[in-house]
Amino acid sequence: MPTVQVTRRESFNAAHRLHNPKKSDEWNRATFGKCNSPNYHGHNYVLEVTVEGTPDPDTGYVIDLAYLKQLMHEHVIDRVDHRNLNTDVTFLQGILPSTENFAVAIWQELAPRIEGGRLVKVRLQETEKNSVEYYGA
Repeated sequence: MPTVQVTRRESFNAAHRLHNPKKSDEWNRATFGKCNSPNYHGHNYVLEVTVEGTPDPDTGYVIDLAYLKQLMHEHVIDRVDHRNLNTDVTFLQGILPSTENFAVAIWQELAPRIEGGRLVKVRLQETEKNSVEYYGA
């Protein structure tokens, strides 16, 4: 049987501040620049989740995209959309919310819940020019 990858794309808006409390304010300003603003800053994120598997002989699906959309919303989008990633999102508590760390945290939220295939990639686009891809550990 063939192996196929299926990707679902969703978008959301969220604010964050890049600030390492173990470092000085001067270090944080020099390292993170505008992203260290004490008033936070926001992004229009695009999240892509890719699942791989063999199409089911009865449906032709690797994963039902309506189900994948539901998972993405229930476990990620609805919890982060129009939120402050530093203060409002439980699965990011104690984590510096860089796009890299955020993508890993999203993986950890979704991977155990995928049925019918396996999660192979989380792609998180922070800006038109910057994105991160995570393929699991």
